[in-house]
Amino acid sequence: MTYDYQIRVLPQVAASEQAIKEYLAREKGHNARSMTAVRVLRRSIDARRRTIYVNLTVRLFVNEQPAADEFIPREYKCVDGQPPVIVVGAGPAGLFAALKLIEEGLRPIVVERGKDVRSRKVDVAAIARTHTVDPESNYCFGEGGAGAYSDGKLFTRSKKRGSNEGILHIFCQHGASASILSDAHPHLGTDKLPRIIENMRGTIERCGGEVHFGTRMEQLLVSGGRICGVRTNRGEFTASAVILATGHSAKDVYRSLHASGIELEAKGIAVGVRLEHPSQLIDQIQYHNPEGRGKYLPPAEYSFTTQVEGRGVYSFCMCPGGVVVPSASGSEELLVNGMSPSHRGGRWSNSGMVVQINCEDIDHPTMQMDVEGFEPVASESPLRVLAFQERLERLCWLMGNRRQTAPAQRMTDFVRGKLSYDLSPSSYAPGLISSPMHFWLPKFISGRLQRGFENFGRASRGFLTREATLIGVETRTSSPVRIVRDAATLQHRQIKGLFPCGEGAGYAGGIVSAAVDGERCALSAAEYLRSM
Repeated sequence: MTYDYQIRVLPQVAASEQAIKEYLAREKGHNARSMTAVRVLRRSIDARRRTIYVNLTVRLFVNEQPAADEFIPREYKCVDGQPPVIVVGAGPAGLFAALKLIEEGLRPIVVERGKDVRSRKVDVAAIARTHTVDPESNYCFGEGGAGAYSDGKLFTRSKKRGSNEGILHIFCQHGASASILSDAHPHLGTDKLPRIIENMRGTIERCGGEVHFGTRMEQLLVSGGRICGVRTNRGEFTASAVILATGHSAKDVYRSLHASGIELEAKGIAVGVRLEHPSQLIDQIQYHNPEGRGKYLPPAEYSFTTQVEGRGVYSFCMCPGGVVVPSASGSEELLVNGMSPSHRGGRWSNSGMVVQINCEDIDHPTMQMDVEGFEPVASESPLRVLAFQERLERLCWLMGNRRQTAPAQRMTDFVRGKLSYDLSPSSYAPGLISSPMHFWLPKFISGRLQRGFENFGRASRGFLTREATLIGVETRTSSPVRIVRDAATLQHRQIKGLFPCGEGAGYAGGIVSAAVDGERCALSAAEYLRSM
């Protein structure tokens, strides 16, 4: 027999299956000898008070053994000779779209401008050494998308558009630890994710699909209002359906679509900085203990949000025990992101600290930046938020001495409007340069960040500290453009058979939500082809 329980236990109990069994025997009246196994179905930490508890949902097996697999596998059959569907982009939206197409009996042809996930690693590492960015292979472009070397977080608050749990089961089927099925904030880690991505590609190719690297889409092929393929730098690929999953940094795609008269619309984003603390300090603050997290607790996470002058200010993509990385996708731009390995055991913890930017905010007087090489963009242009994003990334590059050396400032100095005469050690490998970020960031952003940090410092004693460092800038929290589509069919409103998808199309934010959107677009593409 099996029994499901929700229990609240101390960390040392939650850390051991034997300790959980002893707790259940004592509290639930089970015979210890008849308990064969315990499986944790859900795990979260309650650190709101000085005594820390772990909330567990557990399944107790009495006189029977659990199944070998904790995940539910999908069946992927051979699709050789079946109708093709082109998938542009091999990020989470594209990969999960391709896998779903195989389930639907269709043959995915994936075209990816960047390199395979292993080859990407060399180009990513070179950024810190040489301060040069390969425009086709970097933290944003290549197999696995922006998430492959930027943490692999699987937590999403979105529950509206598909099965988040199903996505986690597919990750497990391709090599992820089954712990992601139970953790409240599941995380793969940059050290584990590449192998999982390779296994997904292996499934696609083994079933008869194709994956083409170094293949950049240059133009959509359209005839009579219907998609008929794509033109790439390596020739044309033809199909009656195209899933466009290019990611949120494919600026050339947005410009190409706009130049071709394809309907787009501007979309709000969030912009700010990466904030880095010593991880031990975050552990001390979050766990209310000068000794930190101790033996049984994981590296501490945090989440902050507030409102300042009508706009949200909040933490984003928090990385316990992680590093800050250079995330430019082209020359003469500088932006940063954060990531963690699976063990999350590094010296520092970081998060994006960002301010909500709406489309109408772009023309606000305190948002203006005079940056060389940029012309004004019309207030009605669907690319106006993209242009603002680019100006800020160029300005940051200039402040970093035209290298990937990032401008930085102590947190307390930023709040007080003072230059930092020295900086704390940092995980950011290309190096930091002290810079008055409070001065050159648009006041619309810097003023709200200053107020937000003051609020966060009051809410969490010790968080506002000179030991923390602001590193600029964090700009690619989401796409600045939405490629419009019909809500029911998920097709572009002008072009039949074109399915804008994922973060790059403006319909997702993170690995899981992008994967869910990829599956939805694949199902819609299958339905479209069956109706032809």
